Amino acid sequence: MRERSISTFERFHEQHEAKRLLAAALAEGPTHAYLFHGPAGVGKREIARAFARGLLGTTRETHADLYELDALGDMIRIDAIRELRRDLHMRPFEADRRVYLILSADLMNDEAADALLKDLEEPPSYAVIILVADALGPIAETIRSRCQLVPFTRLSERAMRQVLETRAPELAEEKRVAFARVAAGRLDRLARLLEPHAAGRRETLFAQARAVYHEREFEPAEAASAMLACTRQRGSEAKELEEVKVQALELPAREAEQRVRRAQRGAEREELLAQLEELASWYRDLVVVAVGAESAAMHLDRIEELRADATGERVVGAGRAVEAVLETWRRFEEFNLTPQLALEALFVELARELRS
Repeated sequence: MRERSISTFERFHEQHEAKRLLAAALAEGPTHAYLFHGPAGVGKREIARAFARGLLGTTRETHADLYELDALGDMIRIDAIRELRRDLHMRPFEADRRVYLILSADLMNDEAADALLKDLEEPPSYAVIILVADALGPIAETIRSRCQLVPFTRLSERAMRQVLETRAPELAEEKRVAFARVAAGRLDRLARLLEPHAAGRRETLFAQARAVYHEREFEPAEAASAMLACTRQRGSEAKELEEVKVQALELPAREAEQRVRRAQRGAEREELLAQLEELASWYRDLVVVAVGAESAAMHLDRIEELRADATGERVVGAGRAVEAVLETWRRFEEFNLTPQLALEALFVELARELRS
């Protein structure tokens, strides 16, 4: 039984501690609630679904005793939790238990969290509740303390390269290494880099990164607008994909609209944050190459440009540029900034650091 439990998770890369805990649960019997937590894009949802199927003893993607809930709009509201609670007190249809999968659990509002807490305190004996969250901070301690925590981490560069060997075997070695490093341990970022229009978006980003110190008439507002055009493009692509998905689900019009809007906004935000991370890594690479550590550069597929740009007089300014970009990234993570103005201010600062 233990070997079969372990094999349930064999196809997933790394996450050894999470897989150990879950294999033990399948072999020895689960507790009533789990909280999967860790960075976005590292496989939490996929492993949670595999765990749920293992608990139900099925290989089917859907099952009568599997209930899945995700956020609509920007949060999980109390009405969604009330509906889940009504279902929670129904006996299993086919399996020995019922499994409740709550995705984006860190987006529950206070009322929803309070409502869920009541059933985490005294759940039905046949129910297993699995919460999946990108961050522990927004989740109340009262909920955390009633769940077994299952930790997830970013994947190693080696694992990312293995994924690329399977998904994109045609990639040259330099680009494979670059993509594995730029993705920073996140499978969703890796998928983003392999999208049809990703190459064009990266070219736009590199053009703005270099224009800061190459173009005499550099315009921060134009650089900001170019980056935001890329975020809107990615948002439109995500919107189109989600529209196809919701058509197949035959959802009520309001719910379908909320899902599409959330997918679009989420893709735009993720694209912006990813662009900022790659912008910071470009200026980091200027420092790395300038001091003779080329093998540690992230953008090995752009090494000739980096060699040309990594002059000694830019090293100090490039280091400060990295700090400026990361500070902007942190502010976007924490606050509701106006993207155009925030990016313009960033490019003004970058020009000041890299032209002095």
